[in-house]
Amino acid sequence: MSTKLPRLAVLCATAAAAAATLPATAAAAGCANANADPNTISLKAARKATLCLLNQQRRAHGLRPFRDNRDLNRASQRHARDMARNHYFAHGNFVQRIQAAHYLRGIRAWTVGENIAWGDYSYATPASIVDAWMHSPPHRENILNPSFHEIGVGVARGAPVSGLADGATYATDFGDRHF
Repeated sequence: MSTKLPRLAVLCATAAAAAATLPATAAAAGCANANADPNTISLKAARKATLCLLNQQRRAHGLRPFRDNRDLNRASQRHARDMARNHYFAHGNFVQRIQAAHYLRGIRAWTVGENIAWGDYSYATPASIVDAWMHSPPHRENILNPSFHEIGVGVARGAPVSGLADGATYATDFGDRHF
């Protein structure tokens, strides 16, 4: 008999900050599907719950909520799916991915960032992922960066490591464009 231990991994593509976060249970209460396993709900519902939780954190810190962006969603979803399918966990060239999704077309100045994470079992829920990001200074910095106004959220079923049936992989791309 083997026991499977839940796992969670997070990785961020920027630097550090710190402060208080909303408790995970309080934040999750206001967002549908926040504690749901992404393997048992639609990926759209998991993305929506993740965005809701991220925007709760921003509002709690006096920041405007992120605007959902179609091009950033495309970049994030492609990356989350690629990591889960091809069993790797890395940012790679996220700027190039965002450019390939046409987010930066015709832009003279821009700022972008990315958070990625994966978890299995109870650590795969949107609430667990956002809670982990908020307790990691570099991830938190991206989420609470007042320069970022737009976001794309990608969620894929499966983990970037082999042999996990109940995992989920997340990618969020943050941006701000100046036309």
